[in-house]
Amino acid sequence: MFTRFEEFAATQMLGQPDSPPRSQGKLHFDHDWQRKLFGMALAVAKEGHFEWEDFRKQLIRSIGDWEQLECDSQPPWDYYERFLEALTRALEVKQLATGNELAQALAPR
Repeated sequence: MFTRFEEFAATQMLGQPDSPPRSQGKLHFDHDWQRKLFGMALAVAKEGHFEWEDFRKQLIRSIGDWEQLECDSQPPWDYYERFLEALTRALEVKQLATGNELAQALAPR
């Protein structure tokens, strides 16, 4: 169940270029690491370590960077790879964690 913050964060993205994948109106995750990643971003923002809107700007930037690649050098589209890149940037900017630390936190146990 979403708290008010999680509901706010998820609905802010509806219909926007950074909107997460949905299935029958609900957030859709193909893998457990994607669910963890989304939850981490919400938790870190909710705790006040960064503003949700600042993270969203990083996500939009990550999506834009992918879109600017030449088709033959583009990796396959994966929303949560872009989300991971954006969260990594946001955490590194605030000096909260490195990309390696984030990868370890998302690794299956």
